[in-house]
Amino acid sequence: MTYPLRLLQALTVFLSGLFALFVFAGNLMDYDSNFQFVKHVLSMDTTFEGNALMWRAIDVTWIHHVAYIGIILAEGTFAALAITGGILLFLRRNDIAAFNRAKVWGYAAYGLGFLIWYVGFVIIGSEWFAMWQSSSWNGKDTAMNISMLWGVFAVLLAMNEPVREKATADLA
Repeated sequence: MTYPLRLLQALTVFLSGLFALFVFAGNLMDYDSNFQFVKHVLSMDTTFEGNALMWRAIDVTWIHHVAYIGIILAEGTFAALAITGGILLFLRRNDIAAFNRAKVWGYAAYGLGFLIWYVGFVIIGSEWFAMWQSSSWNGKDTAMNISMLWGVFAVLLAMNEPVREKATADLA
């Protein structure tokens, strides 16, 4: 029997992983371009002139690399969790107990994704390092949109198929 909600859940988890895989691969293949983003955000060198928060700036290159590599590893982990989860959900779609157990992969991915994009980029990057003040190195809106998407997808993943009532004729 086809369960449309289960198929949608498997698909969204898998496609979330595919998105993260592309982000992960892009960061590896074009390390320097994306490293510049992290460097400028942490250095706070494009925030408002006379910013009283400049004491938060980190101008140490090796710390920029460690932070960026941490982001890359987290995105790669998100991709692995979500792709694995999407495949397992699809394969287990006909067994409700196994399907529900496989949801843990999606929850782990979305939880990590929320940490990366909301905690990492919105809270730490945008608010602590004042990324929102930069006209050239500001990823707050994109990170917020991605964070909201992970939240919506996590809610979708938590949904269950409606209980189907048997027709009276089936009971006789």
